[in-house]
Amino acid sequence: METLIALVAAAVLITLGTRIVHRLNAQHDARIAARRYSDPFPAIFRPPGHSPRTPTEQAARRRATGTWP
Repeated sequence: METLIALVAAAVLITLGTRIVHRLNAQHDARIAARRYSDPFPAIFRPPGHSPRTPTEQAARRRATGTWP
């Protein structure tokens, strides 16, 4: 009888735990969906010279290494 009560208590605790985890995941998903992470912050500006470089600028900044005469 004690074993049966222990098993029922364990099953109830597992069920409650999974329910809490599912509710927390749903809250987290709703919080993520409400925020648009892809938009840049409106008050943050890049200083001059810190914009993404074009491929030609990247190629110009590379230096030759390991070249043979």
